[in-house]
Order: sequence, then structure tokens, then C-alpha cells
Amino acid sequence: MHLDYQLLKLNQQIHPNLSLRSVGEIPVLVLEHAVGKAAISLQGAQLLSWQPHFAKHDVIWLSDSEPFKQGSAIRGGVPVCYPWFGRHGEPMHGYARVSMWQLTAWQVDEDAVSLTFCLFDEHHLVEAKLEMIFTEQCRLRFTHYGVEPAEAALHTYYNIGDITQTTLFGLPDEAFSNAQQQTFSVNSPLMLDGAFDAIFTADQQITHIDDKAQGRIVEVEHINASDIVVWNPWENTPSQMRPEGYKTMICVETARIRHKLVQKEVMEAVIRVQR
Repeated sequence: MHLDYQLLKLNQQIHPNLSLRSVGEIPVLVLEHAVGKAAISLQGAQLLSWQPHFAKHDVIWLSDSEPFKQGSAIRGGVPVCYPWFGRHGEPMHGYARVSMWQLTAWQVDEDAVSLTFCLFDEHHLVEAKLEMIFTEQCRLRFTHYGVEPAEAALHTYYNIGDITQTTLFGLPDEAFSNAQQQTFSVNSPLMLDGAFDAIFTADQQITHIDDKAQGRIVEVEHINASDIVVWNPWENTPSQMRPEGYKTMICVETARIRHKLVQKEVMEAVIRVQR
């Protein structure tokens, strides 16, 4: 989905470059600046769109059949899976992505924009923080403040031209299959030809997404991550996603699953589009 920011209902103009708008039932913070454009849902502190000023296409994929209902997970963008990943609790992938976060700080400079979102617990204490720093790149810095160790993943959906013309470089040649619950060998570099859902170790910190159909390479740097998750449902598309949606997306996630985050520990994903 391409979000036309100007068509979204304007609720508040926070700054000349920042406005609070709404999509369906979801409040969305919109950034329009010389460094590029972005949209962030306050539900989940979920980056829905990011297009640096020099890019022809959005870097982030968003389902074009998403209804944007409060309390329902948004399909696409960068969901924050926390404080657990997968089916380790209810709801799946944790409650952070369906909870309302608060914009607690922001700074707009000539060549950079910084936005800080916080998730508060029932005692009004900060449970997690997500900082987004937009320059020529996008830096997502997640901090866990809870007392108990927690799993976390920045479940990023990347917008690609054609999954059959997309290659992933920099991944190990072995992964853990979520479906089979066992380790298996993987081609490296990796091209998908069917449904894929696997967890790689993050020993190699940079993944390159070679998007031949759109003529670009997206570089993802995983900082202080223990895992990298790669997912594409192929024709087994989930709800809130059109049957052909898998053709133009690939999930490459920066995660802490095998080694949980401890209190005040930080994990980062840095996304760059090679020019």
C-alpha cells in the first residue's frame, strides 16, 4: 500500500514537518522533511512507511487490504514483537504491537529527525522504548526496560519488486525451521522459491537485499542481535493480505530470541538504501 499522507485526516500539526493524522481507527504520525518521508502508527510504534528523499520507492511494505482497526495487529511495516516472539504467549508475537505507545520526545534538525516512542506498563513505568532516527538511513533503536528478560524482534516487511528476482546476501548457510522445529541447510546467497520461515544466527551482522526488479540494494545492519528471521508466506497468505501480496514483500527481522534482552539492553536495526 502507498500511503498518500495528504489524504489522511489531519488531527494536529505538531511541527511544520510533523503531523498527527489518522488511518481508519489508528492515529499515525507523519514526517515530511528534506531527508524523506515516513509514517508511524502510535499503535505498536510501528513504522508503516519510509522513503528517503533520493528513493523512487518506499522501502517498507504495507498490506493494501489492511483495515487499520485498533487492537488488531497491522499487517506490514515494522511490527515490534515484544515481550515474546511467536506463540510463546497470547497474543502471538506479544502485546506491544497492539498496544498504544506514546511519542515522548522529538527533534527536527536540518539533516536529521529523531522520534522517541515509549510503551508504559500498568504502573505508568516505561516498559520499552523505540527511537527512530531518520537521515539518509533509518535507525531503529529498541531498549527493554522490564525487570524480566524478554524476547524482541523488529519484524520488518521490505518492499520489493518481485520475490522471484530477490536475493539475500550475508546470511549463514544453516537455519532453524519454525515449521519443522529443526536445523537445516540453506543456500547462501538465498533466493526463495516457496514459503519460508526460518531463524538464522546473527553472527554476520549485515544482510543485503538485492531487489533486482526495482534496481536497488537494501542493506540491513543488525546490532546486538542474536537472531535474524526471514519470512515469506508465498501462497499461504495470512489474513489482511491479498493472495498476491507475497510477491512484493520479504521479511528480514532483527531479533533477540535465543538470547533474551535484559533490563536496559539495546538492540538496533539500521536500514540503508544503496545509491
